[in-house]
Amino acid sequence: MTATLYVCTTCKVGEVHEDDSQRPGARLHRALEAHGAPEGVRIAPVECLSACKTGAAVALSQPGKWTYVYGHMTEADAPDILAGAAAYAATPDGLVPWRERPVIFRKQSVARVPALTLPLEAAE
Repeated sequence: MTATLYVCTTCKVGEVHEDDSQRPGARLHRALEAHGAPEGVRIAPVECLSACKTGAAVALSQPGKWTYVYGHMTEADAPDILAGAAAYAATPDGLVPWRERPVIFRKQSVARVPALTLPLEAAE
């Protein structure tokens, strides 16, 4: 199964741009795409992660795993973001050991959300 690295392309980080393609989130998305997704990861642009105060933001998610949201990302962080995404994809539950996470993932985490579990049978 593939992990998804969501990138908020509408993040403005307090900047004003008449051309939406110049927003920091859009620039981050382009930088990530230019480096290329690691094995087991796909990069997906999204219009909003509702992390406006901590933009530019990215999120990592995969069915059955914890989901993470990270903020204050820049184009320069692309290699570390992709290394962190690869480490995440390689885990069975999304929990990368603390010391194995890129520093930006240790220090710039916005949220960690438990894996969604659905009941096998509807409650009666």
